[in-house]
Amino acid sequence: MNNYNRRLHMSKELLVSRSEQKVQTRQRILEGAGRGFRKAGFGGIGVDGLAKEAGLTSGAFYVHFDSKADAFRESVAQGMAELRGGVLYFQEKHGRAWWAEFVRFYLSAKRTCDLSESCTLQTMPAEVARSDEASRTTFEKALRDVAQAIVDGPASPAAPRDIGAACAALSSLAGAVTLARAVGGGAFADQIAAGTEHALLGASGGKSRSKPVS
Repeated sequence: MNNYNRRLHMSKELLVSRSEQKVQTRQRILEGAGRGFRKAGFGGIGVDGLAKEAGLTSGAFYVHFDSKADAFRESVAQGMAELRGGVLYFQEKHGRAWWAEFVRFYLSAKRTCDLSESCTLQTMPAEVARSDEASRTTFEKALRDVAQAIVDGPASPAAPRDIGAACAALSSLAGAVTLARAVGGGAFADQIAAGTEHALLGASGGKSRSKPVS
């Protein structure tokens, strides 16, 4: 390889490296923004706080996002995509038992984890409802995708079989987690989770296991 070709090859490698770094930084900001929005809400955190969550400067934030609203919209989309990925994971891992396992996981781990690591479905809808039309459109599409993943999953006892039923079940899960967090944990929170588990699974769910995962 002559000097010209060597330099050209090095330049291409540098461009690829910078491009990959930009993608990674953007993802880092998105993940930090998601944690910040779930923990503090849209109005409870500014660009400086979002950048800090990602370990970056506000200047770096604006390289990748035009505004806080822009980052909020994409954070919502990513969080809902993660929920859909969780549904698909339980379907693949547990087969016919996937729905009961998913419900129990959501009512235990997702109500006891730190709020910054909670589910977007539980923490973000009220924020989206107060947001702009673009955010609501993004959320609607993402919610439909999650519901469709549930409907398309393997046959499982008590699992929703249409979009409306899937949305009702998701509403029950998110609502139960919200109420359980609001009462501060303890026996009443366990009762809320157990009641919701029974409502969603009935006799097909067997003995309730919706207690916090230690």
